[in-house]
Amino acid sequence: MQNRITEKGNLLDEKGRLAKAGYATSLVLDYDRKQIAASCWRIKEWDYYAILTPKYGVAFVVSDLGYTAMLSAVFFDFVNRTHHAKTKLFWFTFGKLGLPSSSEKGDVACHKGGFDFDFIRQPDKRLIKVKIKDFYPGKDLVADLTLKDMKDDTMVIATPWKEDPKAFYYNQKTNCIPASGLVSIGEEKYDFKEDEAYGVLDWGRGVWTYKNTWYWGSLSGAVNGKRFGFNLGYGFGDTSKATENMIFYDGKAHKLDQMKFTIQEPDFMKPWTFEDNEGRLSLTMEPLIDRRDNTNMLVIKNIGHQIFGKYSGYVVLDDGKKIEIKDMIGFAEKITNHY
Repeated sequence: MQNRITEKGNLLDEKGRLAKAGYATSLVLDYDRKQIAASCWRIKEWDYYAILTPKYGVAFVVSDLGYTAMLSAVFFDFVNRTHHAKTKLFWFTFGKLGLPSSSEKGDVACHKGGFDFDFIRQPDKRLIKVKIKDFYPGKDLVADLTLKDMKDDTMVIATPWKEDPKAFYYNQKTNCIPASGLVSIGEEKYDFKEDEAYGVLDWGRGVWTYKNTWYWGSLSGAVNGKRFGFNLGYGFGDTSKATENMIFYDGKAHKLDQMKFTIQEPDFMKPWTFEDNEGRLSLTMEPLIDRRDNTNMLVIKNIGHQIFGKYSGYVVLDDGKKIEIKDMIGFAEKITNHY
């Protein structure tokens, strides 16, 4: 049973617990950090952007995880199947980064130790301005990108955990955002053109249990002149009220039920397959890049594989229309964390 939330209200009740579990296509519930009942050590907040073209792409994240925070940038070269990342960790922030309570208003700004990140929200667009000193030795990364706000449907989910009533996850994925601008690394210039560059925003706020494993897949692009993408995932919290599985076509969301990723572990570079439980989606992803993480700092662990590759297959919209795709760039991941 998929519980769709349509009425506006507060995300949390007077006890600081999730008021409603379910999904929506916009941020109908209001998040207020001050209403959280759990310890500030456990609050997780982040904004993650991935902007991809068929040949290259970038990803940027600003996250405040309570006792630690992270700024990170990644450049992907899909032609040569390489990537490069630079990350800065700092400690005991407990919300001091001041991340906005909504993706619809408020800016993200963080400037620390050679990392300058600005995610600027305007009524009709988002501006991504990033500068990292010595992204490569002697080469700075400078990004100046514009993401057009299309007022599309988005994937929004409010998820509880059965084992902890104070835990919740409020997440929005905004797919198929037309992007334009320039990224430079040293003297190299990478042009992002609106007809081939598309972004996804992963906006998350919540309180988690200590150990979790999740699966997430995402694609944003265009098919037959229409913007097309999807958000797929499972494994995170109690999703009995709703899943996060959605197809996006021409700005409208088409809800899917359950999803399964088939991964040929331990070889994450073999093809991944994706199937839903109603025969509406069948996809294969041919991996190009494995962005592997094996962070292990005793109590803090993040172990996983974020795979970027080419998706092919089909999906079926709510009205029965079948959309076939071939070699579209996207990503999927399996992550286990302890924090």
